[in-house]
Amino acid sequence: MDSQLASNASEHLKVALRAAEAAAKISRDYYAGNFTVTTKADQTPVTQADVECEHAIRNIILERFPEHGFYGEETGSTREDADFLWLVDPIDGTKGFVRQYPFFSTQIALLHRSEIIVGVSCGTMMDELAWAEQGHGAFLNGKRLAVSDIIDPDRAAVSVGNLKSLAASPGWASLGSIVERADRIRGYGDFYHYHLLAAGKIEAVIESDVNILDIAALSIIVTEAGGRFTDLNGDPVTLQTRSVLAANPHLHAEYLAMLSGYVA
Repeated sequence: MDSQLASNASEHLKVALRAAEAAAKISRDYYAGNFTVTTKADQTPVTQADVECEHAIRNIILERFPEHGFYGEETGSTREDADFLWLVDPIDGTKGFVRQYPFFSTQIALLHRSEIIVGVSCGTMMDELAWAEQGHGAFLNGKRLAVSDIIDPDRAAVSVGNLKSLAASPGWASLGSIVERADRIRGYGDFYHYHLLAAGKIEAVIESDVNILDIAALSIIVTEAGGRFTDLNGDPVTLQTRSVLAANPHLHAEYLAMLSGYVA
């Protein structure tokens, strides 16, 4: 994957990209299916690849920044009160990875005093490496990203994730008003629909049942591409965020009004 970094890229971003590429090599090697799968307490799967990817990421980051905190999906957290906290999901989409779907990714973000300042999203089998740094834009395989300028909900393409939990919400009917008007409804899922949104190829992503490790890097990629990224109630992303409304700025406001009172 081609990172093609600008000369002013921070050391934080350079290290995050190096860690993502190390994890990509591990997950690619395991993708053929030669790994063990166990089930965590929350009934989600974890594989050797998840654990080895996270160890590789952790080692690369903390070797360079030993004073930083680290919060990983598989190995837990250290120094969560540090000014800098790395948020890592080594294989986001493990269920798909186990069944050899290509829609898994490595997600790495850096939080500085509650603000996400760096994000890297590596879609290994899709050959997509996206990154963003606060104030410096978002990029995919070296090409600058920008959300679309479509303002009409009747022309919008919307991708919806985790329909099962959305359908169980009291706001399901509110979502229906968006679905009814959209030009196209798809469920690209996982990292991929956020890459499409940031690249201006779709207009919105609506999702529930997420955690911060799934979305931290993607949130800065979308916002640095000119989009808006909140939860379904319009609140900003925090460590407790569980849902997403991400869209270009024109449609975000309109969709948020349609979802008024969703309570995600």
